[in-house]
Amino acid sequence: MKKFTLSILLLSAIIGAKAQTESPFKPFKVDVSLGYAIPGGEGAKGGVLFVVEPKYEVIPNLSVGLRMEAAVMARGIVDANGNAAEASVKAAGSYLLTGDYYFTQTTVRPFAGAGLGIFSLASADVTSNGSTASVGGGSKFGEMVRAGVELSHFRVGLEYNIIPSTKIESVNGSGVKTTYSSKNGYMGIKLGFVIGGGKK
Repeated sequence: MKKFTLSILLLSAIIGAKAQTESPFKPFKVDVSLGYAIPGGEGAKGGVLFVVEPKYEVIPNLSVGLRMEAAVMARGIVDANGNAAEASVKAAGSYLLTGDYYFTQTTVRPFAGAGLGIFSLASADVTSNGSTASVGGGSKFGEMVRAGVELSHFRVGLEYNIIPSTKIESVNGSGVKTTYSSKNGYMGIKLGFVIGGGKK
């Protein structure tokens, strides 16, 4: 997998080096954004997110990048009977390879994109039916789709992170076993700015 990813990045860099003369924009830029994370599922609580994403325009209108994001929120967790559990607010991190396609080469640039990579989920304390248990964290392979617009050096976007659910069996202090299901996917509403990437 590492060799395949390296080959794709190398090929993209070669193509980009040949094609850059056709683009009116500088190839390298960094997106920095703040936003609101909206997790799915019963009992979920929204929170804040922060992202840094360096990018390179490999061919005109197409940029590839690495999204590094931290989102602080409470995942939606339910027990085997579908009852919502109260989960503690924790941070989740992600590292995704991304691609964005820009529909124009003007100052106003609507875009659509996608990404895939690793989401790191923190453990959380869960309270249900008067008892408290710990739901484990871990890493999941997931995807992301997004759309938005860049206005010169400002960026507005809407993303949806598709992460498989987690099922955990937990035993509380009284020896009662409970099965929990955690919805891990979340939506991100982002507002940020772009460093670099301006007109040549």
